[in-house]
Amino acid sequence: MIEEIRQAVAERLEELDGVVALRKSSKGVAPHLFQKEDDLSELEIAPRYPLMTVVSKLHKVFPDIRLGIVARGCDERAFVEMAKRNQIDPDRLSIIGFACTEEEAQECYCSEPYPQHLLVGTPPPPGPPNPLVAEYEARSLEKRRVFWKHQFLKCLKCYGCRNICPECFCEACAMEDAAWVEPGLLAPPFPMFHLIRAMHMASRCVACRQCELTCPAHIPLTVLYDLMRRDIETLLGYVPGADMAAPPPLSVTLDEAPLLVGASH
Repeated sequence: MIEEIRQAVAERLEELDGVVALRKSSKGVAPHLFQKEDDLSELEIAPRYPLMTVVSKLHKVFPDIRLGIVARGCDERAFVEMAKRNQIDPDRLSIIGFACTEEEAQECYCSEPYPQHLLVGTPPPPGPPNPLVAEYEARSLEKRRVFWKHQFLKCLKCYGCRNICPECFCEACAMEDAAWVEPGLLAPPFPMFHLIRAMHMASRCVACRQCELTCPAHIPLTVLYDLMRRDIETLLGYVPGADMAAPPPLSVTLDEAPLLVGASH
């Protein structure tokens, strides 16, 4: 599959200014902007990395640049939500989509482990539901509070979950605002630090699982975000990353909100 992706990138480079993908060098694997005449044998697709963040930075600095991106399903979903919030110009981005493996889908508990713009690979079956969610819901309300208090006490306040997330792009982060999160304390006071981020992610989280994979304290953050996404879909009929035309439910006016809820049913 990697050779098919490299061939697709070579073809797109004939008409684009560059293609964002992972590149393997003697120093490791990192995001890279491939251009014509570059050695595409260095292009890689692992490990998973939120490349849409790189596209966003390039679009903001170079307003005329036309890019391609080698994208998984979660990358494409991130693109949809970022485009709606003016972080990426969809007219200047071409997606070279490829399917994850069945093993990767199971590892991420991914219900859609391939992009809609699938170019390379065969869609694998969806991954299973996250078993930790069912275990969590079997607990009483009091035991749920104890669970999160225990998990959040492990937090090092490294901001890794925020920094890796393609949907965290606020210019001023409330998680660094002393009015909400008292500075200089480890672990951060329960539960504001993580609940602020969870509320910001409620209609944005695209289930890429990068926050949990990045967390050095191994906090099961995807349990929280899986539940948030489910509530948004149940209450508002909205699935982050699924439809470019669907307005984000937490970004509309109060007058527009009843129309959105009515349309979802």
